Amino acid sequence: MLRMEGVSKNYNHRSAAVTALSDANVAVDRGDYVSVVGPSGCGKSTLLLMLGGMLSPTRGRVLFDDESLYDLSPDQRAAIRKKHIGFVFQTFNLVPYLTAMENVQIPLLLAGVDEQTQTQRAEELLARVGLGDRLDHKPSELSVGQQQRVALARVLANDPAIILADEPTGNLDPDTGTQVLSFLDELNAEGRTVVMVTHDPQAAARAKRTLHLVDGAIVSGE
Repeated sequence: MLRMEGVSKNYNHRSAAVTALSDANVAVDRGDYVSVVGPSGCGKSTLLLMLGGMLSPTRGRVLFDDESLYDLSPDQRAAIRKKHIGFVFQTFNLVPYLTAMENVQIPLLLAGVDEQTQTQRAEELLARVGLGDRLDHKPSELSVGQQQRVALARVLANDPAIILADEPTGNLDPDTGTQVLSFLDELNAEGRTVVMVTHDPQAAARAKRTLHLVDGAIVSGE
């Protein structure tokens, strides 16, 4: 489903060359649950963004269903993301002046879904994450854990087959983090593919297999 073939990513930082990812070969099958671990700055988030069609490689190919993502136009990549890929970020990226309902409706609005369906879908998803009584609350009126659950509901709005999660529990207390991880487990059990970057060994252990990165290189996978 997702594949990297000899992928490297280099940056120039203050006139110095920095290698964020080095000759990575990764295969993620449909329905897989993969955790990506390693020290800070080792290339975990770079790998995730490249799998999601958000960051082009310096060398190598990234494929989605055997189609080379970065041989497509930006609009074509955006269409694939909108239809097939949901992102979960540590910082939630909620729009502060919109309600929980309106935040969840954003992907549906962008996809051209009619207003009645937007409302019904958003209500269902917020109820699923335990926020059916917080539809009209803005992010500032919600706890950190509730904000992350709104973000999860928004991720599911367009029913993506792939969930890419970057430190989804990084800003959460242990109990709330466990709830979020249980939700990711549930999404994978439904058949969705999950790739999760995490620094937490207990979170990583919930995946079916783990990729270990060190200095931009995949040193082991299981």
